[in-house]
Amino acid sequence: MTLFDHIYDQPDPRAYFRVLGSLEYQTPHHGQGMFRRALSACEQTEPAAEPATVLDICCSYGINAALLNHHVTLDDLYEHYTSPQVTALTTAELIEWDRDYYAARRRHDAARVIGVDIAANAISYAHAVGLLEEGFAENLESAAPSSALCRALLHTRLITITGGATFLSPRTFKAVLAHVHDPVWVAAFVLRTTSYASIAAYLTSHGLVTEKTITHTFTQRRFTDADEQQHAIAAVITAGEDPRGKETCGYFHTSLHLSRPQEHTTAFLLTDLMPSL
Repeated sequence: MTLFDHIYDQPDPRAYFRVLGSLEYQTPHHGQGMFRRALSACEQTEPAAEPATVLDICCSYGINAALLNHHVTLDDLYEHYTSPQVTALTTAELIEWDRDYYAARRRHDAARVIGVDIAANAISYAHAVGLLEEGFAENLESAAPSSALCRALLHTRLITITGGATFLSPRTFKAVLAHVHDPVWVAAFVLRTTSYASIAAYLTSHGLVTEKTITHTFTQRRFTDADEQQHAIAAVITAGEDPRGKETCGYFHTSLHLSRPQEHTTAFLLTDLMPSL
């Protein structure tokens, strides 16, 4: 895959939206409504005394939190961050602008969202503008969670992932779930070029059943070039999937993996929670 490291840890997300917008990056859009439905469903299954926490892993600049908790769409954010007015601002000015932008669009049912990402600048921005209640620049693949993160995880009910599953292993989930007190759901959009099997197996050992969307996939972004496309097609075939009409048409595709306690799978069917196409 083409590397985009240069846009993931800038002081603000303008380069992120400019570059990924040109490639029609869409995964957070697919997650927006689904995450709201999933959070509502898991809260209904076993109501808790404390407000639910959403943990966004590989949260970057807080895009999922922006879409979950505000009256905005991903297209709105692309337009916002590439507008002439925003382009002309300093980072400090943009942070002030965005505090007002998101405050004016805050949903009445906004959830408590915390984020984990190795990109310290992205975490700092997301917290500064009010998208994340708390943000942690930590690599759970290589180190134990900080005591502050452990405390913040306590009432997590939903874990979301729209990017980064390729770079995760059971280590991250072991570190997180060791500190979660309430029944938890995990919703992950995973590239079809990537195996989720080891993570799903660990979640099974933790009492969570993983369901995967079979009938539908979800576009992630356009390929940057023919080499990236051919690599993806080969990886999808190796994984036992069919790339025809999906990766062969020029886009990475993801599958939704939803993990939750067995009894919750019948209370709320995956087909009713899936993103609209």
